[in-house]
Amino acid sequence: MTRQLRYLSYLLRLWQTGDRDRIVWRASLESPSTGARQGFGTLEDLVDFLRAQIADKSERGGVEIPSRTIKGGDPPHKEV
Repeated sequence: MTRQLRYLSYLLRLWQTGDRDRIVWRASLESPSTGARQGFGTLEDLVDFLRAQIADKSERGGVEIPSRTIKGGDPPHKEV
């Protein structure tokens, strides 16, 4: 049995690198369901990735996942 997952969840980490002359923000996203981690050299790269994820999921109408992978009940959501 599968369900349509209509949200994405990531653990976001942000940190600064550089010196006094140039500070750069770096980022990583980690999927809590798979543990997969994606790193980003700039915040623009992070936003581009998120936009692509949203566009991809919107085109497919959500993400199909086995219902047994949802722990602790369904996440709060608003019916559309």
